[in-house]
This record gives sequence, C-alpha cells and structure tokens, in this order.
Amino acid sequence: MTASIRTIAKVAETSVSSVSRVLNNSGYVSPEVRQRVEAAIRDLNYAPSKGARMLRGEASRMIGLMLPSIDVPFFGILANTIERELFERGYHTLICSSAENEDHEARYVAMLRAQRVEGVIVASAYGGTAHLQPLVGSGIPVIAIDRELVGISDDTVMADHVEGGRLMTRHLLDLGHHRIAVVGAPGHSQPIRLRMEGIRAVLREHGLSPAIEAIGEDHSFSATYALAQSVLQDHTDITAIIGTTDIAAIAAIHAVRDSGRSVPDDCSVIGFDDLPEAAYVLPRLTTVAQPIRAVALEATRRLEERLQDHRQDLERQPASLTRMPVELIIRESTGPAPADS
Repeated sequence: MTASIRTIAKVAETSVSSVSRVLNNSGYVSPEVRQRVEAAIRDLNYAPSKGARMLRGEASRMIGLMLPSIDVPFFGILANTIERELFERGYHTLICSSAENEDHEARYVAMLRAQRVEGVIVASAYGGTAHLQPLVGSGIPVIAIDRELVGISDDTVMADHVEGGRLMTRHLLDLGHHRIAVVGAPGHSQPIRLRMEGIRAVLREHGLSPAIEAIGEDHSFSATYALAQSVLQDHTDITAIIGTTDIAAIAAIHAVRDSGRSVPDDCSVIGFDDLPEAAYVLPRLTTVAQPIRAVALEATRRLEERLQDHRQDLERQPASLTRMPVELIIRESTGPAPADS
C-alpha cells in the first residue's frame, strides 16, 4: 500500500503541512525538516497519486496508444516497442484495442480525454476522422502511425506501402510469373489499399491483366486460408500468390500445399511485413520487410518533440508525413514460373 502524507509526517517527525509544502515545493520549510521529509519519502517509496498531480496542474505523464487490434502480430510488435520506449522516457501508456470498430475508437477517445493524457499515438481502423476530432479540440498532440489521419495528426509515420506492393509484383514478374492472384485482408485498411495500388500500377506498366483479387475483411489465418483455397479452386492456372500480409501469405502456402501443389515449384508465394514467423514457416517466406520497430520508435520520438513544444507554448509546426523504406527479403517460397505456364 502506498504511504500517505500523514505517514510521511510521522516518520519525519513533522507536520502534515510541512510535508505538503515539500511535495508541492511551495512555502518555507527549514533545511533540516526538508531533509527529514525527503528521506522519509525515499524510505517509504512514496508516489503522489495521479489525481493529486492533476489537481496541482502537473503533467499526467500518460500517453494513449490506440490500435485496431493487439492479437495481430504486427500491432503486437508496435505496442510492445512503443510502450517500452515511452516507459524509458518516463511515460506510462494506456493501450486501447478498438477491435477495428469506429464506435469503440470514439469511446476510447472520450476515455483518454478524461484521463488527461498528454498525447496520443493512433493507428485508426477506418478512414473517417470525425470521431477523433475531440483530441484536436483538446489540444492533445496526435501522432498517426501506419496510416494517415489528415486534419487530425501532427505527424504521420508509416512504411512505404505503395513501394512494397511494387516490390512484391516486380519480383514475381522478374521470375516469369504472369498469372498472379492477390489474397489478403482487411479490405478497409489503408495500408492494404496502398499495397494494392502498388501491385496494380506495376501490372499496368507491364501491360498485364489485373491480378485475381480476393480481399476480405477478416485478417485471421483461417479466413485468409479460405480465400486462398477458393482462388486455387477457381483459377487453376495461377502460378503465384501475393499475400497482402505475412499472415495471408503463410495461409496461402498451406492452401497451395493442401491442394496437392508445391511451393514454389508449382506456385510461388510472397508476403509483406517480415514477421518473425516468416523465417520459420516451410518453405521460408519471401516477403517485403517493413521496419516495424523503427516506425514505432520514430513515432515515439516525434510525439516527445511535440510534447516539448506544447509545454514551452511554442508555435505548432506544420503536420509532416514520413514514409519509411521497405526491403525485399528473398527466401524459399518464390521461384521461376513453371515452364508450361
């Protein structure tokens, strides 16, 4: 149990008012009494309550982190990296998982404002921003991560998803694949739409027909497996599958092998993210690596810069967008198109 001010006063052999003056750094306290009070605070491991700090107008040192889900590995890595970095910088993190539900996001916004968070890092599940406007109205710095929030965020930090889509498609074309399918989810996700933009652009540049697209809303392994299975049944001539995420790609590997075909001899598979699992699935997954931890650290750094400017009452700087580079990681799940294709 946290020690009370009365306990500190008793240990320091002084009055409650003297302890209060030391804690609030207000009013005169003799050096001898101050020394005894500070020693008692250390010995008792006293920490003032959040409510007491707020009443004194002090910063809450609380940051909100709002993500669509934390059971998806990508967002789990983001949450872990951001929370640890904020802790090292002296902040506590309120992690909010909205279950990709806009109404849940709106309720979390109200909660974060009530908790008087100093700043918010958010990856919104949907493109709408009206429900996030109260954060702006409260003057709370907002950093968008993994997707843009125009008119809401001070800064946006994300991977270059369009270039990632281009890299996946170019790699397959270089291997001779022309009959390509795209499998993934969730369709409403801004990063997924941007990756699709890159994929379609490269196919157009090469004068090829659009890829067969099977994009769902459920990003689970079972749901993306079913999408891949359906594509393979309906389009027996495809020689490559682009998974819009590693989860979708790994599901596609299983679907190809369960259909009696081989990866990559009969059908190549490529993903996006470079999750830890990508290097251990068999065959090991070729993927586009996005710098998940680097994105998280940059978002945290940007937020602290905004908080420092806010505390010093400096003029608010224009919003910025940072697209961090992605990298093609070639492993065993992609190979030359079959000769008879």
